[in-house]
Amino acid sequence: MFEVALFEPRMAPNTGNIMRLVANNGCRLHLIEPLGFDLEEKKLRRAGLDYRDLANVTRHADFAAFQQAMQGRRIWAITTRGTRAHSEADFAAGDVLLFGSETAGLSAEVHQALPEKQKLRIPMQPNNRSLNLSNAVAIVSYEAWRQQNYAGALEV
Repeated sequence: MFEVALFEPRMAPNTGNIMRLVANNGCRLHLIEPLGFDLEEKKLRRAGLDYRDLANVTRHADFAAFQQAMQGRRIWAITTRGTRAHSEADFAAGDVLLFGSETAGLSAEVHQALPEKQKLRIPMQPNNRSLNLSNAVAIVSYEAWRQQNYAGALEV
């Protein structure tokens, strides 16, 4: 499946929603510190409902530690500075979908570490800044999963 990574997330409810999301679509979640909240925060538990225990979550001390852990995997940065739409990417199992913090996005260090062709954007109306983080993760992770024919999903 896919790896979903949040670079320095700031809002517990978004991360809780994402924990619920990855528990349902089979992705693994990576949290790159520093976090803007405690993982035991009530808002995170409320947003994640009872799915938090079902989510596969790994914490990384910083971006360098995350890069080392993801060595050999293709990292797609989802950013408003992306050079093409997320739906134009050819996702493969094991790819990493990297999202920036709600307040600052991805740092200059992260942008410099990744090739331009691996920077994707989600199309939006002109003059809008960004989408909610948990919505962005849902859009891209489900497109990636769709490209894999929803491998592992319950038959409908």
